[in-house]
Amino acid sequence: MASCCCCFLLVALVVFFSGAAVAQMPGFVSLDCGGSANYTDELGLVWTGDAGWFPSGETAAIAVPSERRTQYSTVRYFPAASSSSKHCYTLPVRERTRYLVRATFLYGNLDRSSSGGGVFPEFDLYLGPTRWSTIVIYDESKVVTREAVVLATARDLSVCLASASASFISTLELRPLNGSLYYTDYEASAFLALAARINFGAPSADPVRYPDDPYDRIWESDLLRRPNYLVDVAPGTTNVSTDRPVAAAASERPPQKVMRTAVVGTLGELTYRLDLPGFPGAGWAFSYLAEIEDFVVPETRKFKLFIPGLPEVSKPTVDVGENAPGKYRLYEPGFFNITLPFLLSFAFRKTNDSSKGPILNAFEIYKYVHIDLGSPDAPVMASLASRYPSAMEGGDPCIPSPWSWVRCTSSAVSSAEPRVISINLSGKNLTGTVPPELGALPCLAEIALANNMLTGPIPDLSGSSNLSIIHLENNQLTGNVPSYFGSLPKLSELYLQNNKLSGSIPRALLSRSIVFNYSGNMYLGMGKQEKKHVIIIISALLGASLLLAAVLCCYMLTRKTVKKDSSSPQGPDDDDFTNKNKVVPAQKKLQNPSTQTHEIATETAHPYRLSDLEVATNNFASRIGSGGFGIVYYGKLSDGKEIAVKVPTNDSYQGKKQFTNEVSLLSRIHHRNLVTFLGYCHEDGRNILVYEFMHNGTLKEHLHGRDKHISWIKRLEIAEDAAKGIEYLHTGCTPSIIHRDIKTSNILLDKQMRAKVSDFGLSKLAAEESHASTNVRGTLGYLDPQYYISQQLTEKSDMYSFGIILLELISGRPPISTMSFGEHFRNIGPWAKFYYESGDIEAIIDPSISSTAGGGYQDVQSIWKIAEAAVRCIDAEPRKRPGMPEVVKEIQDAMALETATWEEAAASRCPLLFSPAAASVRSGGTMRSHDMVMDNLLLMDDDDSTSFSGSATKFKYPELR
Repeated sequence: MASCCCCFLLVALVVFFSGAAVAQMPGFVSLDCGGSANYTDELGLVWTGDAGWFPSGETAAIAVPSERRTQYSTVRYFPAASSSSKHCYTLPVRERTRYLVRATFLYGNLDRSSSGGGVFPEFDLYLGPTRWSTIVIYDESKVVTREAVVLATARDLSVCLASASASFISTLELRPLNGSLYYTDYEASAFLALAARINFGAPSADPVRYPDDPYDRIWESDLLRRPNYLVDVAPGTTNVSTDRPVAAAASERPPQKVMRTAVVGTLGELTYRLDLPGFPGAGWAFSYLAEIEDFVVPETRKFKLFIPGLPEVSKPTVDVGENAPGKYRLYEPGFFNITLPFLLSFAFRKTNDSSKGPILNAFEIYKYVHIDLGSPDAPVMASLASRYPSAMEGGDPCIPSPWSWVRCTSSAVSSAEPRVISINLSGKNLTGTVPPELGALPCLAEIALANNMLTGPIPDLSGSSNLSIIHLENNQLTGNVPSYFGSLPKLSELYLQNNKLSGSIPRALLSRSIVFNYSGNMYLGMGKQEKKHVIIIISALLGASLLLAAVLCCYMLTRKTVKKDSSSPQGPDDDDFTNKNKVVPAQKKLQNPSTQTHEIATETAHPYRLSDLEVATNNFASRIGSGGFGIVYYGKLSDGKEIAVKVPTNDSYQGKKQFTNEVSLLSRIHHRNLVTFLGYCHEDGRNILVYEFMHNGTLKEHLHGRDKHISWIKRLEIAEDAAKGIEYLHTGCTPSIIHRDIKTSNILLDKQMRAKVSDFGLSKLAAEESHASTNVRGTLGYLDPQYYISQQLTEKSDMYSFGIILLELISGRPPISTMSFGEHFRNIGPWAKFYYESGDIEAIIDPSISSTAGGGYQDVQSIWKIAEAAVRCIDAEPRKRPGMPEVVKEIQDAMALETATWEEAAASRCPLLFSPAAASVRSGGTMRSHDMVMDNLLLMDDDDSTSFSGSATKFKYPELR
């Protein structure tokens, strides 16, 4: 009976201690990226699917025959066409606590690219705003692991993937470290990135980890590492082990299973050579030693460490028995700060008075990674984003790339930290009040919160004294117009229309020379003094309106009589301005141009009289340009303002429809990088458009005309200006606008050679193009081949056209030619991509901007950066093309490379470098079929001034040369 009780007690104790061994420590986080279920694995670790942590991106199931663990059966995948190039997990942590952070990546050929002759992905891994490592996949069946030890300084920690191409992640783990083993004097300014953690003398290739290591550190077997890294092993190296426990002073020391094995140099020497990922650099390196061999006095074990090039490390003599002291006790000599190379060779050699060779149980080596503090605006932006869960993107708002709705200054120009300069949350269905955090961003220049459902008063934004443009229109804001608007020194545009504001407009604001729209606020008016003048004006307008109404009645009666007497068949209404003097109120939504025949939204368009335009243009005497729509004339109004007057030559219904379309769009969009539309004229059957005059003509003239030259930095400025104009159309308008005819002749340059986008006759609202279109429109050479093939129009078609413009800026060559690209190519896209993917960027650079030319490039990396953006823009698959905000950032980065001095670039904590070799690998080296489609279209001529309009049947495909 007693023996049964003892057996029962023994079994209970075994169960108890077994259960305790697998009960993971508090604070463990194990995310199965791409997984949806929660489960406990064979080690006793509790895994959680990441759907609740990161709902965006895609999930993919993978299968690697050699990998059976559940957490490696799925991945979270972010294709190249993602709306953002940065994807972050935000993990809750305790402040002032050290954590082991581990991310793993098993590719498993998830997108089947390697089997198709493609390349593996490559992307960067970030801890908050700090670049941690670059993930390079060489083997689709091998798990790539990154570990770091970091001191948490806030209540959350972000782990981000950053790439212009595809990225993915398999698992993300967080392990709190309670002790002080990994304390360093530098942990406030640098974290530790693992380079090696090796268990020497291991009996098998299996790693040692949880539950043997309660902190779940992974101790790699030297058997696993030896074939690839641990070479130059000295003769006489043998394994030793013990079953006896090894005493350790603290729980964070290596676990018993690691310390019970070791290697011994029986011939007096242990030598190894291994790679240290992330090095050269400053590091933390410690070895773990314990005397686990039985020998008797007077036998001794003394040895020294030797590292080539570091003679100072070989001075101390290691005597494990004395330093531990005694056998089966841990001794851990090491260095808190030592500079190590990438390829580390080291040796332990016994001293002359030692009878035993050196021993080594384990070691750990970490590299110090300098912590980037990121943007000083990060706390404010985190507070702002927390109001709108759909806008929360995690990580730093600016580094490594800004949130999709944010623009920042670049940190590449100098060591200055990036600051938030623009916030665009228009049309995001936001509710609540205008976030007061906007007033705590001192460098903020632009706010766009239009077309939401925001309520309440406008908060105090005077703390953001750099504000220049404010869009708060089309909300439900109440209260007064704040007086501080009148004292913002840089304010140039203020849009408050269509709210519920009341009271008087501050006089200081009315006296400013700014763009100010406050219509549609029923109870908002001017002060008493201004109202006196308004009453007089209204009285005069009332009399004029009565007279105008009588004239209109006569006109309509006459028109009906003419229509009744007419016997000729009529097509669509030939007059898009029947009510030619009617101006649609500002709050009226833009009508569909394809169905609008009797009225047009002209929110800010001014109706000009034909006689005034004839005087201004000297009877249309000075012709300054022409295009598919018509002829452009120079004019000068009586007040001295210079204008460009566009007179159509196409009198068809389609021509009038383009005219109506352009007026409709331009009357409601305003941006510094769009040519300012001043008004229109519709008299005597003539449809005339009036624009601001752009003194330096078109970009096409400067790139391809004679005796014209633009420096490389000026070309980048032009690209940035044009990209910002298109970005506004794509992201700043609701619904977004697709230009449809982006080309160098539609990019105009002002006196200062700043660029603006023009010609909106073919533009479409994105909402109208949700279905296939039967009318493919655009310009040969710039026309998206996917749009041509599928007849499906999206913003990505504009991206293709802009990619062609970027290639023109680099090469100075036209988009199509039978002479410029040799006998194998006719289009600039396939030609440039061929040399880009071959790594020969010099072959496509315009000689006038070569590094030796005046006005040439200063850093060839800026050329590579623009070339990469261009090649991505013209990708065969529209979903893989970047969005315009991303391209704007790439252009700004290229400009930063050009404007920064060599010293500034070298001192920059985050230099914006671009690897031509890596770009070639990412892009692949094959010519895609869509390049051949465009390269072999039968082109009637090389002039891009004629817009193409028709169906796919008008193209022919000659045989390939």
